[in-house]
Amino acid sequence: MALALWPAQRQSDDMSDPRSKILDDVSQLVSGLGIAAQGVREEFAQTMRGMLDTMLADGALVTREEFEVVREMAEKARAENQRLQAEIDALKKAD
Repeated sequence: MALALWPAQRQSDDMSDPRSKILDDVSQLVSGLGIAAQGVREEFAQTMRGMLDTMLADGALVTREEFEVVREMAEKARAENQRLQAEIDALKKAD
């Protein structure tokens, strides 16, 4: 049994063997599903990018840069707060 058939041989086999026709139909269906799956993947990615862009524009999310700036500000505020608390504690002991 040959794996690859010349187009003329394949056409004549398709006419005489209904199983061959069914296999061809299934093969075309599977190929179509692969193409459709790729389309769904691309549409999903595009939709997710759009949603993410909208959330960023609405201010629901921040960029990494903005996050790092706010984190640095919080660390400085915490250090300042600890320094002031130590100063208050020292003043209380002095009284």
